[in-house]
Amino acid sequence: MTLSAAPRISCEEPERRAETARVFNLQRYSLNDGGGIRTVVFFKGCPHRCPWCANPESISPKIETVRRESKCLHCAICPQDADECPSGAFERIGRDVTIETLEREVMKDEVFFRTSGGGVTLSGGEVLMQAAFATRFLTRLRRLGVHTAIETAGDAPFSRLLPLARQCDEVLFDLKIMQARRAQQHVKMNMPRVRDNFRRLVAEGIRVIPRLPLIPGYTLGNDNFQRALRFLQPLGITDLHLLPFHAYGEPKYRLLGEIWEMKDVPPPTREEVSVLRLMAERAGFRVRVGG
Repeated sequence: MTLSAAPRISCEEPERRAETARVFNLQRYSLNDGGGIRTVVFFKGCPHRCPWCANPESISPKIETVRRESKCLHCAICPQDADECPSGAFERIGRDVTIETLEREVMKDEVFFRTSGGGVTLSGGEVLMQAAFATRFLTRLRRLGVHTAIETAGDAPFSRLLPLARQCDEVLFDLKIMQARRAQQHVKMNMPRVRDNFRRLVAEGIRVIPRLPLIPGYTLGNDNFQRALRFLQPLGITDLHLLPFHAYGEPKYRLLGEIWEMKDVPPPTREEVSVLRLMAERAGFRVRVGG
């Protein structure tokens, strides 16, 4: 089944009502996306169209329906409805949840948070599209003593970012294409605002961990990497995460009936990643490869 193109949305637009959020996945037992064992909540909707996105189902803010051919029974009369499909071939991507429902779901993993030093991370999509809900949700979790984090590209008004960041033990902040014109051209990102938001979060005393995706043809080259290091060095940042490109999301594009621009792009070699890691370590950063 081919879906219509995701509508253009922006972090400038009004948020969804704070009483509910639209999410599309809840990943338990994650060893990435923050320290310890974590439960990651994936919010639906993103204002950017990164060609390398590993979660294309996160881009549209709408609830979508896809069909899995491998499960299809080819019924004579097809309801084309996820609720009516007898085999589960039709699958709904996205659901609306209340704060109370989502809290009950993530707190099922509380024992893992307590024993591993883990917690809950909000990802996406772009969580800033639903920042009001996310802020209220993390406020509740912190009152329960749960470690909290978000993953974000930081491209939204600071008035939306700051209240949410204040409810985080750490903010995993992606810095993608550092050159402003190319960032706007390739991923529709306002890099001057992103850089300013990053600086302002650090000035607020919030723990911010920059993450640099290493994407062939976009961010893997030395120029973009050195721009990122020059930006970060004056800010007193110590930790830096490198995220090498991978092709794990390719089956999702096929499921959505979309063509993935990065289909034939190989991941960075171990040598390429090692060179950049060494460059960052020599610049004084403590480097982790992977989220």
